[in-house]
Amino acid sequence: MSTIRVVWGSASAPTAMASYDAALADAGVENYNLVSVSSVIPAETHVEAVGTAPDLGPAGERLTVVEARATAAEPGRVSAALAWAQSVDDGPGLFYETAGEMDREDVERRVREGLAAGQDLRDWEFADPQVAVESRQAESGTHTTAVVLAVYGDSEPILSD
Repeated sequence: MSTIRVVWGSASAPTAMASYDAALADAGVENYNLVSVSSVIPAETHVEAVGTAPDLGPAGERLTVVEARATAAEPGRVSAALAWAQSVDDGPGLFYETAGEMDREDVERRVREGLAAGQDLRDWEFADPQVAVESRQAESGTHTTAVVLAVYGDSEPILSD
């Protein structure tokens, strides 16, 4: 059975890109090239919320992810959330992501609403949904990023021989 790991992190830094890189480091995926996909979980896949990714392979390789990401340069709060639900029979499932300048409760409510709408589009019987939320206060004079990512398996070479 394949594994998708849900990881999260947040950080502040002098630039938007630096805060994003630091948030990825907080989640344990800063050394990979991220390739975003939409939100379908393949059948017979285990989804595990781990917080920080383990070693997923050599630096510079490709990781397939579903990503929720919010960055702010103003005082306030950034939040990112990822919700998921899988079929009760080891069939496929769904991820939904939401992020922005909002509080933890608002981003969680919105991601649950989005997931429910996605479930309504499909003729699958779903198990109970799961949610991971990362939220951080943004301070004046810095950029702040919050991320939650679903990481599909281990890294893969980005270049072929």
